[in-house]
Amino acid sequence: MPSQRVHSSQDTVSVDAPAGVVYGLLADAPRWPVFLPSCVHVEQMDFDGTEEQLWVWDVTADHVHASRSRRLLHPLTRSIDFELADPAWPGATSSGTWTVEPEGAARSRVTLRHERPRGGPAEGPDTLDADVRAQLARVREAAERWDRLDELLLSFEDSVRVEGPSELVYDFLYRVQDWTELIPHVEWTSVTEDQPGIQIAALDTCAADTGETVTVETVRLCFPHAGRIVYKETLTPELIAAHSGEWSLVPDTTGTTLVSAHRVLLREEAVAPLLGEGTCLADARTHVREWLGRASREALGLAKWHAESPLRRLRRG
Repeated sequence: MPSQRVHSSQDTVSVDAPAGVVYGLLADAPRWPVFLPSCVHVEQMDFDGTEEQLWVWDVTADHVHASRSRRLLHPLTRSIDFELADPAWPGATSSGTWTVEPEGAARSRVTLRHERPRGGPAEGPDTLDADVRAQLARVREAAERWDRLDELLLSFEDSVRVEGPSELVYDFLYRVQDWTELIPHVEWTSVTEDQPGIQIAALDTCAADTGETVTVETVRLCFPHAGRIVYKETLTPELIAAHSGEWSLVPDTTGTTLVSAHRVLLREEAVAPLLGEGTCLADARTHVREWLGRASREALGLAKWHAESPLRRLRRG
């Protein structure tokens, strides 16, 4: 973009985390949904160890925005060069560099330089300056949990074997607006789909252990040809700081395996108030695994029933 006029911004923050930890957080883009509040999903399209191509979905003010990113990773210098292309603004490619420098063994300086063409999707130097500061703040907040991440992060999955058409399974998962009639623990739903395949949903669910109604809001990205629905909760229960997940269909010659995967970041300060004095992160991990797993297994079983029922009726006939 040498001939194109650009807005430029650069800022630096100090982070109470080792430089290697911060660089690892920036480099591991698929994990961003549990660390960065606005990030819904990252799809790594190609990676040769140095250069990678990503699709990134972000949500702001109930609008989901997709962009394509090309990144060059330099682990020895702990820097990442990037270019961002917005499909809605052809030619409006922005670029920049993340740089992480050590400040002792357990502290680092993170610098973000970002250049954006004038007349692009986010006009104005003040807007770019604010974006840079916000990105640095989110990275700092995520990285400074580094010494507790093994306890705060929880990943798990449940699955069920379905002897029925994958199309019927996907139909069940996609029609979230009908879940009040299909899934007992779902009491109310509200769904908008202004962009095809991108659902913004709110759900009231009943917690099986307490009977309490829990409200969540979620962004769902639906990929019917790939048999996948990925989601990120934008409003979570108190015990959960971030929750992303995926429903995926794995067909074979005799049927389909339906997998429900979860990635959760716990909210440490909520553990004792919600679970009782003397409880710890291990107790919270067990509680969340059982609670989310129970809801997933109920949905998995009902999706299986939904897909297999036509076959059972056909066999009886």
